[in-house]
Amino acid sequence: MSPSSESPCAPPSSHRWFTDEVYSHDAQLKAHLRGSFPRVRDVDDVVQESYLRIWQAHASQPIQCARALLFTIARRLALNLIRRENRSPLRAVADLDSLCVLASAPDAASSATRAQEIELLAAAVESLPARCREIFILRKLQQVPQKEIALRLGLSEGTVAQQASKGLQRIAEYFRIHLDRP
Repeated sequence: MSPSSESPCAPPSSHRWFTDEVYSHDAQLKAHLRGSFPRVRDVDDVVQESYLRIWQAHASQPIQCARALLFTIARRLALNLIRRENRSPLRAVADLDSLCVLASAPDAASSATRAQEIELLAAAVESLPARCREIFILRKLQQVPQKEIALRLGLSEGTVAQQASKGLQRIAEYFRIHLDRP
């Protein structure tokens, strides 16, 4: 509330009082708030609200020391803002792109397509011969080392590698047939 935005109904002495006793401390008040309350994001809002409240107080009774009252009002408003912010689970964020947002999840069509692809892969794996399927699942899906599979199944590492490769080729062929791709 600058002096020029005063109510046209206010007596000229009130305009002068506000300009001389209150608004003249504008720069000092803003500097004080910025220094004492760095967490207050919008100092100008606190200052404007302080002007409004001191103006209302002045309308009801004379004020002896406007500067002291102005700084007291502003300090209490700033503290109330900080307390409110501490209670609120909401936090201001400067960069919205830095937030991890759940909205990046796939839409329903993508999820349905993905489910169909998984079903097709399961059917392809199921179509493999038993030994080939077992080796393919261990090696390609569960990422078990080739040497460990060979020990577990009592096979040579070469056989494990050959069966895993054969399983991969058969699954690729299954996809070509069932997806109508050349």
